[in-house]
Amino acid sequence: MTRISALLFVLVVCFATAMQAQAPAPKPNPELKKLLPLVGHWTYEGESNPGPLGPGGKYTGEAACQMVLGGFFMQCRLTEKGPAGASQGLVLSGYDSVSKNFATEWFYGDGSRPSGAISIAGNTWNFAAKWAAAGKQIQFKSTFVLAPDLASATQKSEISVDGKTWAPFWENKYTRVKPAEKK
Repeated sequence: MTRISALLFVLVVCFATAMQAQAPAPKPNPELKKLLPLVGHWTYEGESNPGPLGPGGKYTGEAACQMVLGGFFMQCRLTEKGPAGASQGLVLSGYDSVSKNFATEWFYGDGSRPSGAISIAGNTWNFAAKWAAAGKQIQFKSTFVLAPDLASATQKSEISVDGKTWAPFWENKYTRVKPAEKK
């Protein structure tokens, strides 16, 4: 009887494996193609205003973006130098078919974490998020506009501590560049 049970178990596992192998692999939502203009290597410079997230000032940075996890998400790695010193960040964005927007999570080396959604219309990306930083929740919104040639972009951002009064936060200029060769 044990041999029959073992044989039956092996047959069930083989059948389940064969059925799973025949199932088509999931494919990324076609909306994810809207993220492709950001894939690549970018440099940026900007200036932030003093506020609840720090002293403000001029900064420079680099962003390297690529599609990851089978094309279901875009990942950007950021490095920046500014008034508070050097910092790093990681951004993951993917399409949310329920809200019809792009869910995005940002993780910074100082422990702060904006979380929100991006809506894309042509070359204009609007980002709205709640930003957890220094024990506070701050609301954030930003407009990112890609140039028609997709080689540069501008960004203007605002923050609010109460959700009613908005203040300018930062302005950035981006330039697409070839990545530096690794040594």
